Amino acid sequence: MASFSSEDAFQDSAAVSLNDLENLHNFRSRSASFSSTGSSGRLQLRQRVAQLMACVEDISSDDEIHEEVSRTLDEAFLIWGKKLKDKWQEFRLHIVTWNVGTASPPPDVSSLLQLNSVGPTVDMYVIGLQEVNSRITNFLSDLAFDDPWSIFFMTVLAPLGYIKLSSVRMQGLLLLIFVKHVHLPFIRDIHTQYTRTGLYGYWGNKGGVTVRMSLYGHTMCFMNCHLPAHMENAEQRVDDFEKILEMQFEGENIPSTLDHDVLFWFGDLNFRIADYGIHFVRESINNKRYNLLWEKDQLNMAKKEEAFLQEFIEGPLQFKPTYKFDLYSDVYDTREQKSLFWFNEKKRKPAWTDRILWRVKNLCKHAAKEGEFSEEEQTISVTLNNYISHMSYGISDHKPVTGTFGLELKPLVSNPLVTLHPEGEWSTEHDVLISYSAVPEFQSSAWDWIGLFKVAFRHVNDYVTYAWVEDDEISSNEDSKQVYMSAAEIPDMGGEFLLCYYSKNLQSIVGISQPFQIQPNRTLIEKDLTQEDNSWMQTPDNLETHNEF
Repeated sequence: MASFSSEDAFQDSAAVSLNDLENLHNFRSRSASFSSTGSSGRLQLRQRVAQLMACVEDISSDDEIHEEVSRTLDEAFLIWGKKLKDKWQEFRLHIVTWNVGTASPPPDVSSLLQLNSVGPTVDMYVIGLQEVNSRITNFLSDLAFDDPWSIFFMTVLAPLGYIKLSSVRMQGLLLLIFVKHVHLPFIRDIHTQYTRTGLYGYWGNKGGVTVRMSLYGHTMCFMNCHLPAHMENAEQRVDDFEKILEMQFEGENIPSTLDHDVLFWFGDLNFRIADYGIHFVRESINNKRYNLLWEKDQLNMAKKEEAFLQEFIEGPLQFKPTYKFDLYSDVYDTREQKSLFWFNEKKRKPAWTDRILWRVKNLCKHAAKEGEFSEEEQTISVTLNNYISHMSYGISDHKPVTGTFGLELKPLVSNPLVTLHPEGEWSTEHDVLISYSAVPEFQSSAWDWIGLFKVAFRHVNDYVTYAWVEDDEISSNEDSKQVYMSAAEIPDMGGEFLLCYYSKNLQSIVGISQPFQIQPNRTLIEKDLTQEDNSWMQTPDNLETHNEF
């Protein structure tokens, strides 16, 4: 059989002229004959596109063929666009920022977390709180145990299939991240950091706390800040934020905050509305003419002057300023109480102190080097779906703010480092086996372990029991390894469980099994049934006879 070389293809494609384009069906047939695979196929495709471009130069917009060529190209772009889209993944992110004013959690946060909303479920919750109660007795207790807010959100989200992925606290600043189980093997390199800016950097009442990670191969950074208060400290707020950016992960083998693919910045940023008097501000708010106040918002003003702030994007402020409210009310500060020496304290002017912004690194590179940006580099995009405040929450003088985002990303990591599953049917009456396999590049450690978790587990340490992957190994071959768990450590009542592989080196779960059932201990169940039957044998008549003596 004669071979078909790329040189032959070029000569044949060169014969395609404007006359050939007048019959596109014939042209498509000839193009189909060029089909090939690998680099040869791509070369042929480039040659045909180049020839087509030359032909297009001769086509007038008045020609009948112009419309058909355009339609054909549109079809090609649609096919290619669908092929690219199929490789991308949608990831839904919900960010909360709330200055809780040392209060305890409210009874319900369904609207805050949009738990009853219609549409795609959230993949990750990022919850940034400020002014969590940090009195010395509370803080010492929280060091030993989870704080009330963490426990509260875990109680709400764990039954819905979310695990607390990471958290970091600095006095009253708290950052919590919850994620769906399915994403756990694709979130790696999790690190936390905090930076104090209060009292010249010696006190943590102000500053920033950060969690960074790799999400499907893309570097993500979440930064919760509480910046200095009061109208006159706008410049200090900008300086402190710049300091936080510079100091986070300094000296560690981790990208700087601005080197992450996406950086989210949120918190009680404390920027105020300058120049306008309190009456004008309140009148604008009452009439929902928020746009009249945007120009004098100190953060918007700072973004016009500071180059590094211009890289941050924020949604429109189409909600009422979130500070300062009377407690359990949607009425702005009516302060009647007396301050020192019995003088009335000044009422606070409403302000958008609570904000959520984001920065995409590649967009910044594109703006800095126009014309040098390649579409191939854009492997993640961020879309703001909604940016709102929640007026129904009144436990503090701030209203919480949420931002719901759609991340479209091309997964750079598509396979878990470890896959694992239970062997056979599990029962509490005998020892059980776990099989797992790892990709060649995975570096295991003697401190790696496999945990048995209830399906609604709260965090990585919320395991029922665990097995060391080396100490409890019973067999090994090129394809997989097996470890065992003792029946004595498995809950007698059985139920639905998961297995997770925890990597000591990566400090994260790198593999998770499908949910599976563990059969309960039949001997124990029969014993319980026997005890119940015996209790029913004691009839009231027997009891009365017994009482007569």
